[in-house]
This record gives sequence, structure tokens and C-alpha cells, in this order.
Amino acid sequence: MRNRREFIKRAAALAAWAAMRPEAWAAEGAVKLDPALAKDWLARWQKNILSDARNRYCDREMGEELGWLVSPFLNGFYYGYRATGEAAWLERLADWTRAWTARSVKEPDGFVGWPKSGTGGNVEENLYSDSLLGEAMALRPAVLAARDILHDPALKEKWGEQAQAWLKLAESTFEKWIARGCWREVKEGGVWVVPVFGIDQQTGQWTESYARRATDGFSNPDNKQNEIALWLLALHDATGKPVYGAHAEKWWSVMKSRLQTRAEGKYFVWNYWEPAGPWDYKPDGSPRHWVGVHPNGGYYNIDVEAMVTAFEHGVVFTRQDLDKLIATNRDFMWNHQIRAAKFQRLDGGRPDARWQDTPGCLWTALVPYDEKLREVFLANHQPASWGGLAITPSFLARNRVS
Repeated sequence: MRNRREFIKRAAALAAWAAMRPEAWAAEGAVKLDPALAKDWLARWQKNILSDARNRYCDREMGEELGWLVSPFLNGFYYGYRATGEAAWLERLADWTRAWTARSVKEPDGFVGWPKSGTGGNVEENLYSDSLLGEAMALRPAVLAARDILHDPALKEKWGEQAQAWLKLAESTFEKWIARGCWREVKEGGVWVVPVFGIDQQTGQWTESYARRATDGFSNPDNKQNEIALWLLALHDATGKPVYGAHAEKWWSVMKSRLQTRAEGKYFVWNYWEPAGPWDYKPDGSPRHWVGVHPNGGYYNIDVEAMVTAFEHGVVFTRQDLDKLIATNRDFMWNHQIRAAKFQRLDGGRPDARWQDTPGCLWTALVPYDEKLREVFLANHQPASWGGLAITPSFLARNRVS
């Protein structure tokens, strides 16, 4: 009976979630932005993204690089449309999406993918394989755009067929990774694992470890799990199908279980990676990856973006969680200088020489919810930076000046 009550409760929550439009869950954190500043940022961002887009990563990148190198531009194009209402940005998104999706190859199980050597994220193998992370990150802006296109008659007339194709590809990609045994239910919820099999380039068939796909694997780090969950959240919003929201929710339940408090409960701290099941241990019982706070603070910005997005959808994370994240970033990590703002590591540890300048960073997803962090953002944001490719138009879209 208890399980039935929980199912009904969750189904009702997901139904309410599906009915929410992006404008509704963005409204609470809207910021009154100076029109002159918005105009300046938009002009600088536009010049930068159009110049950088000449690299055409979409024409050559595969595997995980679809996420790290292609998706920043796709997100920039999508939020460029949201910020300006100009359909030219959707045309750019469609162009890049056609370019990278057209380069897929049919794989031994009949699904399509974008394989590359060493791209899967497995810590012990150098496999010729797909990357769920890369695909999820590159598909998310197309899914977000498809949702908008299919709700606007004029856009639907022009791009409706492409939008449907993007959603079909996204749904097939989800089915692919489920079929390959890469989703694992755990006590706290569920996680995505990187498979330990790939394609034998001599035979065109799977490597022998394919037979162990249901039990082997390596759990993705938190930041990658969060990127995948953000894609599934977008797919849920676009299709209304509960299965995608349920998988995102199950990961975020795991994410929340990993948040620890410090300083008498005032601040959050969490590890970059933790073992999630037997597949994450070596034969001698030791973890297959180190456990601790990552010295590159940028990864935690991804985690916070995902947690804030989940909160805005009313899933897993609460306002109390948001307040604790704000306190961690503002009261502990920040050096309390506006113009020369710097952020220390999440755990206060020493900076690593590889990421000397970014042991911690401003958690930009929190900016709409805290006046002081917003002041830091407005004083230091560089709209024409690499990070600004997506952050600039998404912030302007959220705070669009009519």
C-alpha cells in the first residue's frame, strides 16, 4: 500500500511538472536588468559567438567532445533566440544540429552513435565507443528548441519536421543507453554508468566485454550525471513522458544523498565522484577512482546548475537546499570583494596548480536568488568569454528587457 501511495504521489508531481512552462519556473528568479548593460552584453556576446562559430566543431567532433566543444555553441544559439526572439539563432542551431547528427554511424545493436577512441569516460579503458555525456549535452539544446518550435505555429511551420526529428533522435538515444545496460537502480535512486565495451574496429562488432554489459561499468562523476539529468529534464518537458523525468529525479535523489554539511550545518560539501555499486570497485575492494572534492571548481558549477533547475521544477531539492548552497558560495567560498571577486575550493583546500585560477567559482545558477551573488556576477561577468557563450544569452533571456 505504501508503494502504491508513493507511486501516486510521484505521478501527480510529475504531471504538475510536465504542465509547467519554462517562463513559469523562471519567474521567481527574474532580475531587473539595466537595459544599457543588457544591450552592451548582447552586442559583445553576439560578436564573439559568431566569430568563434567559424571553427565549425559540429563538422568534425565525435564522442564526448560533442558535449564539451559543440554544445556550448548550440546552447548559445538556443538562448540567443530566447534572449532576442530572432529566428536566425534557431537557424544556426538547426544548421549545427544537422551537421553533427548527420555524421552518426550505425552500430552493432542497430542504434546510431558517434564513436571515438578514448571518449567514453571509463577510467581503465581506451575504447572506441559512444559517449552518453556528449550526446546528452549536444541533444539538450535541440530538445529545448523543439519544445519551443512545436508550441509556436509560425516556428512549427518552418522547423516542425526538424523539431520532431530531434525529439525522435533524443528518445532513441535514451533507449540506446537503457538497452546497453548503462542505467543502474541503486538504494538512493539511480545512476548512469560508462560501459566497458566498445566497437572492435577490425571486425565492426562489439568487444568481448559486451556480454558483461549488465554488471560491468563505471559510474559517471556527479557533474556528468547532472548534465545527463538536465537533458532528460528537457526531454520530459518537450514530450510530457514521465519516464524521462523519473530518471532525472532518481539521479537527483542520489545527488542529494551525497550532499554533506559542515560548519555546524551551515555549508554543503560533496565529492566529485563516489562509488555507486559493485561495478565501481576493483577486485581488491578499492574504489576504481579517487574520492574527494575536485580541485577544478568549474565542475561544481554544473552540479549547482542542475540542482537549481531541479528546484525550479519542484523536484527533490527545496528552498532550504538552495539557501544552503547560497551560503556555501557566498559566505564561505567568496573572498567578499566585488570587483576582485575570487572563490576558494568548496572544502577550503589548497588550490591545485592545474586550476590555480579556478579552485572555486561563482555558482551562476544562484545569481537570480541572492542579491550579493548577483552583484558579484554583474561586476565580473565577461559576456564575450568561452563560458559566456551560453551564460550570457541564458541570463539575458531570463531577464529579457522588452
